[in-house]
Amino acid sequence: MKTVQALADKTDVKARTQHKAGELKEQAVAKADALKTQAAKATSQVQDMLPDSVKDKAAQAAGQVRATAGRAGRMREEKAPEPLRRKAAQSARLARDHRTLLLVAAAGVTVLWLAGRRQKG
Repeated sequence: MKTVQALADKTDVKARTQHKAGELKEQAVAKADALKTQAAKATSQVQDMLPDSVKDKAAQAAGQVRATAGRAGRMREEKAPEPLRRKAAQSARLARDHRTLLLVAAAGVTVLWLAGRRQKG
């Protein structure tokens, strides 16, 4: 009887596919969590290495970007056609959803820039 059940299980492609999909989803979630943790750790390490003057300039630049983005957003709402508004909103959501990755990339560029400056000086 077990042999018949084992054969029946092997031929149930839908159940096997669903099981495999569940396993892959769990693996993807675990990998995404691990990458988020690594990105947060790397961001923290890079930020710890930055001099206060660079942090201050970055904070000022971020404030200016937020202000400019706010003005641009208001203009967009007033003048842009609907398809463009939807695309811009989608891009903004994507940036918010991947904020850590963007911060890590910005921090990496800053570190490379600082390293280049130190070698020249």
